[in-house]
Amino acid sequence: MQSLTTLEYGKLLALVARHAQTPMGEARLENLQPLTNKLELERDLQAVSETISLSQKDVNWSFSELFEPSGAIAVLKIQNAMLEPTSLLEITRLCNQALFARSSISPEKETVPTLWQIIENLPPTLFEVIGKINKKLLPSGEIDDSASPELARLRREINAQRGRLQKSLESVMRNSGAAIQDAIVTQRNERYVIPVKADFRGKIQGVAHGFSSSGATVFVEPLEVIEANNELQNLKGKEEREVARILFALTEDLRQQLPAIEAAVEAVAELDFIKAKVEFARRFNAIVPRISDDKTLDLIDARHPLLEESLRSSSVQSPKSKVQSLSEENPKSKIQNPKSDEIVPISFKLTNEESVMIISGANAGGKTVVLKTAGLLSLMAISGLPVPAKDANIPFYKSVLADIGDHQSLAANLSTFSSHISNIAEMMRDCAAPSLVLLDEVGTGTDPDEGSALGVAIVDYFRRKCAAQVIASTHYRGLKIYAANDENVINASVEFNEKTLQPTYRLLVGLAGASSGIEIARRFGIRDEVIETARENLDISAQEAENYLHKLQLETRLATDLRVALEEEREAVANKYALLDIEARRREKERQKQFEKELAETIEGFERQSKAFIQTIEDKALKAKLDKERLARKAELNRAAMSKMQSGSQKLEVRSQNQEKSAIRNPQSAIIKVGTKVLTSFGNVGIVEKIDKDLAEVLVGSMRLREKLENLKAVVNEEIQPKQSLSEKLQNQAKDTNLRLDTEDAEAELNLIGKTTADAEYEVDRFLDEAYLASLPQVRIIHGFGTGALKNFVHHFLKGHPHVEKFGFAPRDQGGQGATIAELKQ
Repeated sequence: MQSLTTLEYGKLLALVARHAQTPMGEARLENLQPLTNKLELERDLQAVSETISLSQKDVNWSFSELFEPSGAIAVLKIQNAMLEPTSLLEITRLCNQALFARSSISPEKETVPTLWQIIENLPPTLFEVIGKINKKLLPSGEIDDSASPELARLRREINAQRGRLQKSLESVMRNSGAAIQDAIVTQRNERYVIPVKADFRGKIQGVAHGFSSSGATVFVEPLEVIEANNELQNLKGKEEREVARILFALTEDLRQQLPAIEAAVEAVAELDFIKAKVEFARRFNAIVPRISDDKTLDLIDARHPLLEESLRSSSVQSPKSKVQSLSEENPKSKIQNPKSDEIVPISFKLTNEESVMIISGANAGGKTVVLKTAGLLSLMAISGLPVPAKDANIPFYKSVLADIGDHQSLAANLSTFSSHISNIAEMMRDCAAPSLVLLDEVGTGTDPDEGSALGVAIVDYFRRKCAAQVIASTHYRGLKIYAANDENVINASVEFNEKTLQPTYRLLVGLAGASSGIEIARRFGIRDEVIETARENLDISAQEAENYLHKLQLETRLATDLRVALEEEREAVANKYALLDIEARRREKERQKQFEKELAETIEGFERQSKAFIQTIEDKALKAKLDKERLARKAELNRAAMSKMQSGSQKLEVRSQNQEKSAIRNPQSAIIKVGTKVLTSFGNVGIVEKIDKDLAEVLVGSMRLREKLENLKAVVNEEIQPKQSLSEKLQNQAKDTNLRLDTEDAEAELNLIGKTTADAEYEVDRFLDEAYLASLPQVRIIHGFGTGALKNFVHHFLKGHPHVEKFGFAPRDQGGQGATIAELKQ
């Protein structure tokens, strides 16, 4: 049993069906029922996930101007029956759009096996039949003259005969003078005639085919053209028979493809059915739910789609929009959010152990909405529909049962209480595990003490005997105490703002709520003297319990605000230290650049002076010896420069390493996400700033590197492996990335030949980061000639890269247009 009507499942299906593009897809959605086969459910959800993934790659399909094809298919199943031209065109249009969808999905068939299974059996022979029909039928449904040689010949003769008739009749009219009413040739009874004045009817011999409405004109077929008219009718008859023959032949061609046509109809219906779900997910920011195997119901930021749609509609109609009741029978669930027109999402979790949640709190605070949201989203999930939530884990329920609203019936002699009890009794008979049971104001409508005891007994029965997950709303203290005393029952409440005396509609899990009935009565205009009398009559223990709950809610809210403030302060401190570290690294880099500049000038001066001195020597042997000595001294200076630079880099790395060792690490940071401290493949420790699919952007000091997630390691303990020097790291990475350093002239190159543009983007970005860290003045990127796609991509990538000063093709002796030289910023 499913409480489809109570949870407004039909309205939900109508909302989803708005996004269907074909009558078949719309009918499937409107007749959708919760599934009873888990494999079928998982297949439907997988199809939705695959369609969403395709849309992210801009792979889409759509259907337009399609009609219900069942009538045309029924005709095809009857031997010797012939389709009308419009039906032929409708079938052709449907098959054509099905084949287009197949061609769109085919390149991605390895990644979308469920969708491909729907469409893969469409045979290519359909293309031939569709092409044949489109050649012979015009879009208007008329048969093209070129449909057959005989038809073309007949239509030429008909046009010629019609021309001769026109000339003959025009000649008669000229000779008849005043007897002609209007000098035009017209048709009556499919024969060409001329309009003759009724008074001159006897002047022109021929056959009369009728009078005008006024009786002043008679339409006469002169004797001279009777034979020509007969010949024209004879030609038209032959034309009709030829058209019928062509239509029958085309129908037979389709009849031969009947199984393929039926497969196309089924595929179009299924694809439209799936696409409508995806469009609903896009419009309502919905996600594909996971079907849990451990009976866990976990909803994060869940929203009621009908409530959200109502909010949108009322926002368009009125600037001060109100959220209407989710159930016309339950006026208590009418909500108005005083702060915004946005729906307040709910989050909660039920497990096999903690399977019951008791919701208390103020009237009109949103308790019923929580029940309806949980129930409707559960029905949507087991029907294969996406659900409006940030995340959703929903069991494969056999039954979703709800007692919500007032089922009072005078005709059935049922009061409010008896109608609730009658419905609950039926739910007990139909409950089958795993089940979700929703009880609104359980036990209400009778003596509070009896109703409270009955409510506890009903909830406990569903929990223990039916093994159901139960969500119940209440104002009874007995149910609140039941939840507080049982560790496997969750207390929850809807928040009520004591300052504004208005509900916030937030669901607070783990905390019982006060009903605030007297305060709400005052807000709705009950006189103060009545309010004061009610307070005086309120039982002391009840008042103390109410005050305690108010105090508990206030302290919980203060604790939440304090936690948020501490989180913001912690983030501010972390940002401050990060900025200090960046500044220190910037200064160190500037100092190192200045040193390198001065060193380069010194070496250049030595080179210039030594060359000039050697040029003045005339003894060739001495000159060669000194030149060799010059080169040796130059190499020695280069080695000293490299050693000095490595020493500076190592100092910077040791300081960074010491900072990382002294940092406080969270043991749960093994899961890499934004903000996680990670160890890169270069041995640097950085912070993840952004994650895009399988790539992460990591901030290492003042540099941002892009690394594959699989190459990153979360820092989870105090030990960090000793880092390599900058030159060692670059030399080791060269083995994996084709990076080669020339220690003499400080050049580097990257070989991209054979790589795709997707791989090239990662390799080039990392290569430039490494080269920039090494302070290389320029690099060479080898992309080859090929089709030019890789070359164009490299140039486009370099154009906007922050490390690149300028770039251009390499000289002829370094690869020409098969390589690119990029000069880096210093």
